[in-house]
Amino acid sequence: MLFYASTYSDIRQTGKDRVILLPLGAIEQHGLHLSVSTDTDIVTQLALQAEKSLPDTVLLCPTLPFGSSHHHLSFGGTMSLAPELYTQVIIDLVQSLVLSGHQRIVLLNGHGGNITPVKQALAVLSKRFDASHQSTIALATYWELAGSVFAGEAPMESPALSHACEYETSLMLHLFPEKVWMDRVERAQRPDRNGYIAWEDDEPYRGVTVFKQTEFISSNGSSGEPQLGTSEKGKHLVDQALSALVSFLESFKTWPLSENLASKP
Repeated sequence: MLFYASTYSDIRQTGKDRVILLPLGAIEQHGLHLSVSTDTDIVTQLALQAEKSLPDTVLLCPTLPFGSSHHHLSFGGTMSLAPELYTQVIIDLVQSLVLSGHQRIVLLNGHGGNITPVKQALAVLSKRFDASHQSTIALATYWELAGSVFAGEAPMESPALSHACEYETSLMLHLFPEKVWMDRVERAQRPDRNGYIAWEDDEPYRGVTVFKQTEFISSNGSSGEPQLGTSEKGKHLVDQALSALVSFLESFKTWPLSENLASKP
């Protein structure tokens, strides 16, 4: 069911028991060879296909196309909400859904920069609504949800999804080939490996985080190995990401509503 193609009465009558799915994208530079709409395009397509697979389970909201992307601003081609504002935008949008009676809400994320501010929003929303509305609000980032598929598993040749990389290039070659310019692909210069920070997503997380503006970790705004991207790899990634998303949504619908266990005798 499409939220944006329904009347409010239809949503009130048939949408209350469905899982709200709100895709979160970004408009930001993606190197020399990918459209600035990449993150929004990919997450929107996954959400649309999930709704088609689960039309009686999912109530699909329009994608929020703008994300928290200030770290890309120096390259141009980026429209960004500051992290603190993005957190408030998520709070307001989700609050409007909760106050309308929706209790199971999934924020389907397609941009890494959104993760921290959305988690901040979830903390606020939990404090605000756990007791009064028993809502459960989940953040699901599609490449994390799919696990090893986006972490070096064959047929992929680079160790993990990063930015305008083999993975995103392959996804766009499959979904929107008209928005990919492979003749412009240029592997970026990146900082030297140090054993702790995954500048190229090639180091396991060891509890150390360093945040840098993109121009300090990439010479052209991309990362990884975009030259390895193919449409065939993209189809594989889409199929696996969709399977993982559908499985999660089917499970999420069955989760019991929040219960205050501390108040039980």
